[in-house]
Amino acid sequence: ENERQRQAWRSIAFGSFGIKAQEGCWVTARQIEAARIAITRFMKREGQVWIRVFPDKPITRKPAEVRMGKGKGAPEYWVAPVKPGRILFEAEGVPMDVAKEALRLAAQKLPVVTKFVVRRDYTANEA
Repeated sequence: ENERQRQAWRSIAFGSFGIKAQEGCWVTARQIEAARIAITRFMKREGQVWIRVFPDKPITRKPAEVRMGKGKGAPEYWVAPVKPGRILFEAEGVPMDVAKEALRLAAQKLPVVTKFVVRRDYTANEA
């Protein structure tokens, strides 16, 4: 695997627009879903949306008022650990202003500071 493959999570791979995490955090499955719904609703189900993070880390918790020990708690929810620079969502097939607003609404649902990014070779006549 080369440097480009190892850094693939940092760059836009599928769409023309995206939001990039500016800090590290855990994003829960519910937060990802809320952001996805915000994007698709604003884009009125036009264009395409890609979710570039997957919640594959289980966070466990013991029930209330249970003594310590007796093994590890049951999975409570799932998170996607996000590093700074990670592309979280990508969009395409809508004008830039529509994509920017849709991704801005999605960013409000996430616990991380994000930045709107555009694919390097993007030209306005594509959408």
